[in-house]
Amino acid sequence: MPDAQDLADLALDIAREAGELARRRRTEGVAIAATKSALADIVTEADREVEALVRRRLEEARPSDGFLGEESGAEPGTSGVTWVVDPIDGTVNYAYGIPHYAVSIAAVEGEPDPQRWTALVGVVLNPATGELFRAARGDGAWLDDRRLAVSTPSAAGALVATGFGYDPATHDGDFARLRRVMPLARDIRRAGAASLDLAYVAAGRLDGYFERGLNPWDHAAGALLVEEAGGVVGGVPGGRPGRDMTIATGPELFPRILDALNT
Repeated sequence: MPDAQDLADLALDIAREAGELARRRRTEGVAIAATKSALADIVTEADREVEALVRRRLEEARPSDGFLGEESGAEPGTSGVTWVVDPIDGTVNYAYGIPHYAVSIAAVEGEPDPQRWTALVGVVLNPATGELFRAARGDGAWLDDRRLAVSTPSAAGALVATGFGYDPATHDGDFARLRRVMPLARDIRRAGAASLDLAYVAAGRLDGYFERGLNPWDHAAGALLVEEAGGVVGGVPGGRPGRDMTIATGPELFPRILDALNT
């Protein structure tokens, strides 16, 4: 197995550089480059520029590794390590000037498939605030020098985050799932960046998070943060995070949310 700490140091350096580029482009103004799955699902020029920077730095440092990025797709490697990158998670927030977006970088071992890989490193950086969440397998999850731990909901209920797909045809199902979870919740948050939602679960700022429709780059880094902070990450298919469902909570809350979603 590759040395996770070496991979983590590389991911941290690249995330800081990529985050500074994203922050600078935000201050200069955002140009919309394209839409993706729906009209509301946008790509900015900065998304493409930041991903190109990350990919270039990784190729320079580890040319035999694979790459899976939101904007440029998959490139197989020969080392057994694949980097899974979301250059700007929360693009709509970014485009509107809402300071809640992230650069998400993960290194995984095995096939570049969430059902099969083992995450080695996860880094989530919010360039607007400077907060940098990091985890290396077996070394815990950290925010700067503070070790993170998931929370346990109080008697008032759980603070739970979720999200909704861009396709209007999926909204009825999303709202139905939310209604089933609401009896467990003291309140709901919908902040618009899955990697930060997961980082906040790891930090105990949220008790739990669930969402349908995530792609591998949305959860690769954040899921490791939660696991290394003592949490549980699962979903559908196969009991692992996937397009059909991703759930991340502390151990006590996980079966309750899973039961509510399966009702």
